[in-house]
Amino acid sequence: MTDRNALRRKIRQQRASLSRNQLAHASLKAGQRMTRLDGYRRAKRIAAYIAHGGELDPLPTLLHAARHGKQCYLPVLHPFLTGRMWFLRWQPGDTLVPNRFGIPEPVAQKTQRLPPWMIDWAIVPLVAFDHACNRMGMGMGFYDRTFAFRRWRKRWKRPVLCGFAHHFQQTKRLQVNRWDVPMDIVVTDRDVL
Repeated sequence: MTDRNALRRKIRQQRASLSRNQLAHASLKAGQRMTRLDGYRRAKRIAAYIAHGGELDPLPTLLHAARHGKQCYLPVLHPFLTGRMWFLRWQPGDTLVPNRFGIPEPVAQKTQRLPPWMIDWAIVPLVAFDHACNRMGMGMGFYDRTFAFRRWRKRWKRPVLCGFAHHFQQTKRLQVNRWDVPMDIVVTDRDVL
């Protein structure tokens, strides 16, 4: 399927058709796969997202990370730079407030901010991905702009960008734009690419 918007609609409809039990089961399976990966185990600072619209939910994985002494971070829309995000420290029980898209995020505090290049492992949402770990997001470019510095780095690959998705979100081949930032790895409820 070459039309990116049609592919987005199709996969979002598939995600929306899942029951709560199916979504919870898939999220747990994918999270268990991730927590067994060496890169995740070595990571000290983990960033994730708050799931919405049928996305796999990384919250169980974040809770696992917090129990194992890892620092956890969630994205917050950047207040000055349009289309970019900050990452703020999160701990279980912290208050979250809805952003302009209605997605919960931590309350902004300058002292808990972490630049994206200081994250060790970033769990990234996506709409579709292919065998080469190319990612298609929601089309607004927040993650691509936030992690754009990764396109120019040859050796230092921090953070590891880990797409987190249902197995049915994989497509044969995605059309890649010059600004797209590929994932290093994609973890699904069925496998790891």
